[in-house]
Amino acid sequence: MATKAQQAADEALTAPSALSQPAPQIHMTLQGKGGVGKSMVSSLLAQYLTASGRPVTCIDTDPVNDTLSGYAALKVRRLDLLQGNQINTRNFDAMIELLVSEEASVVVDNGAASFLPLTSYMLENGVADLLAASGRQLVVHTVVTGGQAIMDTLTGFDQLARQLPESAQMVVWLNEYFGDILAEGKGFEEMKTYQINKHRVKGLVRIKRYTGETFGKDMEMMLDRKLTFDEAVRSPDFGLMAKQRLTMMKRDIFNQIALVV
Repeated sequence: MATKAQQAADEALTAPSALSQPAPQIHMTLQGKGGVGKSMVSSLLAQYLTASGRPVTCIDTDPVNDTLSGYAALKVRRLDLLQGNQINTRNFDAMIELLVSEEASVVVDNGAASFLPLTSYMLENGVADLLAASGRQLVVHTVVTGGQAIMDTLTGFDQLARQLPESAQMVVWLNEYFGDILAEGKGFEEMKTYQINKHRVKGLVRIKRYTGETFGKDMEMMLDRKLTFDEAVRSPDFGLMAKQRLTMMKRDIFNQIALVV
């Protein structure tokens, strides 16, 4: 018969090791160009984490558009980080306290208006290293899009890749909604900006340019109504084939996210 000490030892061996568990992740969506899909990325991240059984806290810091806050299912907290054109240090410090103390994964959606002051303040105060020292992994998600905003979003990606410390990870979302991501005939992975900074990039997530009258229309309707994939699939406002297409899109995007978070 095993002694209590032996039983305790056996339980310790079979229990998941704290060292083997991934560090709690802080996901921040950052891009200096507005209207490129940052809030969509934040909502998709939150949905994936929830579907994976990971508790998640969502924070909307966009001072202009409270898009992420519109998703009732995500129970988003609103936090104003700007006071005029400057960071509201009291609210920023309160957010960092929350990020360090929160046991759940955290998704932070940030607006274009606060991109420069927020990133500057984070770098000045060593936020990524502080989070790492507190056992939290900072993952910065940035969006590169096709169409007219391609050069602006490439510049935003380049700035983040060059400035973020090594303790922060980067994920690039390639949003093809506005057009193919091409510059001088080169795809994103062939571009000089990516080649210079690819050592900083943990992975890519591609949001395909779906057919406008089918997949594209379904996605647009879901986003306009601030619905999650699960809500849309349960909604009587979406037909059988629309629900099938949304399920396929969800599977495609979630499979990509699974490789980078």
